[in-house]
Amino acid sequence: MRPRSAPFQDGGGSARLATLAATEIRDGLWRWSAPHPDWAPAPPGSSGDWPRDVGCVLYEIGGSAVWIDPLADEGDARFWDWADGRCAGREVVVLLTLRFHVRSTATFRARYGAGASAPAGVQPLPFPALDETMYWLPQARALVPGDRLLGGDGGSLALCPQSWLRYLEPSPTRAQMREQLGVLTNLDVEAVLVSHGEPVLAGGREAIARALAAEADAQ
Repeated sequence: MRPRSAPFQDGGGSARLATLAATEIRDGLWRWSAPHPDWAPAPPGSSGDWPRDVGCVLYEIGGSAVWIDPLADEGDARFWDWADGRCAGREVVVLLTLRFHVRSTATFRARYGAGASAPAGVQPLPFPALDETMYWLPQARALVPGDRLLGGDGGSLALCPQSWLRYLEPSPTRAQMREQLGVLTNLDVEAVLVSHGEPVLAGGREAIARALAAEADAQ
């Protein structure tokens, strides 16, 4: 991990949505997290059981600033000063991994006149049956998933709970989810910048393979 970071909240922003510092994972690849305003405690294993802090990504490539699932407090002046600087002179794009990650999309699109089409160097990986599009950033060797891969301790990953898929018709089984995500092991992934849990910063392809193998062993 690069030591460069951008601190935001300094006590002056909203405690409800205090944006945490952004860390530059690779050149031009940033990740930060913020408490989701709609979060509430939920029974373990339920569809509402997810960590309050959610991860967000900014990728600067060529003349584009690409925000993926962004969330920020509208009143956090330090964050927006930083974001304005990253967007200055660049075409701005806002991408979503799935429909539930709208977050601050409207604010970003209105502020920067952002588009919604991935530029060169950002490859969408759609999984229609899982209702998710991941983004592969080959130059940075980074994968940005939404809800289907979750971060754990020590650089580990896991597949999302079955309860998170129940809204889909037909609802995929865990075996089907594992089979579909198997294509990710063909990518030279180093970092997996998850939305929920701790990001994987090294050995991403191996972490994905271990998560899929663990799921196969559990079935």
